[in-house]
Amino acid sequence: MKHRIVILGAGYAGASAAGRLARRLHGDDVELTLVNAEPDFVERVRLHQLAAGQDLRARPLTDLLAGTGVTLRVARVTAVDVDRRTVALAGADGAPGAELAYDTLVYALGSSADDHGVPGVAEHAHELAGRGGALRLRDRLAALEPGGRVVVVGGGLTGIEAVTEIAEARPDLDVALAVRGDLGAWLSDAGQRHLRKVLDRLGVTVHEHTDVARVTASGVVTAGGATLAADVAVWTTGFAAHPIAAATALERTDHGRIVVDGTMRSVSHPDVYAVGDAAQADGPLGNPLRMSCASGIPMAWQAADSIAARLTGGRLPRMPLAYVHQCISLGRRDAIIQFVTADDQARPAAPGGRLAARYKELVCAGAAWTVANPIQYPVRRRRLTAAPSVGHERVNSGEAPAARGVRS
Repeated sequence: MKHRIVILGAGYAGASAAGRLARRLHGDDVELTLVNAEPDFVERVRLHQLAAGQDLRARPLTDLLAGTGVTLRVARVTAVDVDRRTVALAGADGAPGAELAYDTLVYALGSSADDHGVPGVAEHAHELAGRGGALRLRDRLAALEPGGRVVVVGGGLTGIEAVTEIAEARPDLDVALAVRGDLGAWLSDAGQRHLRKVLDRLGVTVHEHTDVARVTASGVVTAGGATLAADVAVWTTGFAAHPIAAATALERTDHGRIVVDGTMRSVSHPDVYAVGDAAQADGPLGNPLRMSCASGIPMAWQAADSIAARLTGGRLPRMPLAYVHQCISLGRRDAIIQFVTADDQARPAAPGGRLAARYKELVCAGAAWTVANPIQYPVRRRRLTAAPSVGHERVNSGEAPAARGVRS
């Protein structure tokens, strides 16, 4: 009987894991199934572009998986039973009550927008955590007349990329950014200076040290009681792990992320691996890897190579996942490349401008290409051993690459 490997979620992490497993393992020995709620691969790092009115290239998962032997199931995951080793499905390719059994599970269901319990966010704010939210924001922005007011809440990477993209695409709008602390506080001095210069050039009003307590149909209300008028509020204050894991016996953090070891295997259930935003993994200095494409793709490589090693009796990859830079788009014609330490702390260098924008575009395009080409060199599909290893801990000489700043 074939060893059944099920991958849940086809974002950057899940799709990369599926493709890499298909290239590592022999098709006569394994059955690979990728489950995703949509038939297309969504370039999440470009959703601010979609919201601002740009068209993104369609990337059907059937095209990305062609020739790999991976079976695609377009369905929603409604539950995971880690004791029975089954996944419950619903939707187009998963009739109500449908179950999918597995021997090894790769959990990559990602994350959604985190409203942090702020009243009015769900009812009145737009989000950019998924394609549906980006399309709804796109329609709402397109309906705004000149002079319309847009307030983006959240000064992280998503908020900065969204506010600059909107301001550049719609210079006729009154665009503002509300930030809880200092603008770009995690950037180096050079990065902060360039960010402020671009926001000023684009006419974005920045409200620093502004904690939003409530969102209404006509604006956002700060903790101090002031109101920032808005025809459109965009909520970009971080992400929350997909809730499916919360209903399982998997060990999780207080924020719902699955706790994994250095091979991306669950510390509580050895037949489950978790990658991307759904997992809590440590960087080289014990720092938690942040939710990002820069973390997700290398985590997927690590998990796929670890699964293949344990099933074939090979050597486990134990390369630390380290960062190099954060690439931040500031519209289509500007960007910041913030160089960072291995544990994601800003270094002094942060070049910006048109050349940085071109580099950022190459990074985004490269991330999508990597999903379709998760191994960039010839590799032999290995056969499974009669008794797959569960705890084989020999260290690989370095086959699995460390994380390199694919996405900020």
